[in-house]
Amino acid sequence: MIFTTKAEYGVRLLVELGRQPADAPVSLKAIAEAEGLPLAYLERIVALLKKAGLVESTRGAHGGYRLSRPAALITMDEAVLALEGAVAPMSCFVDDSEDGRVLCSHVADDHQGCATRLLWTRVQGGVTRALQGTTLQELVEFGAPKPAGPPPPDPVGSALPLHSAA
Repeated sequence: MIFTTKAEYGVRLLVELGRQPADAPVSLKAIAEAEGLPLAYLERIVALLKKAGLVESTRGAHGGYRLSRPAALITMDEAVLALEGAVAPMSCFVDDSEDGRVLCSHVADDHQGCATRLLWTRVQGGVTRALQGTTLQELVEFGAPKPAGPPPPDPVGSALPLHSAA
């Protein structure tokens, strides 16, 4: 499953907003420069995040964007759903509703679906749970500069290996 640059840039935009004081809107131009992202693309992305209620804007000389609620209350499933739509591991999975659930399109063929439906449903569920279990605050903290000293354990590196030697 590969997410597009829309999800990547959108999450990076949210992280940058999460680093700012809650009462200090930041311009998209400043975020584009800080993150090395194209401003025109960020304008389209921020519109999706605003429509989803994740960010809000302020007009004027000191205007810009800020999170609509604390970073600890924003989960990555909300962000990815706003940016990408439903998480679907295979093209035969179709969006069932506005809440991001997906269903196998082969169910209509024989009212059961294909034999691999169980696998793809589990993959979709695993990705969704990972996104639901990750807050914006965690990403902000993970990306923060670390103090000098021994490095803390890497939560990414502690994942199980993809394969084992037999």
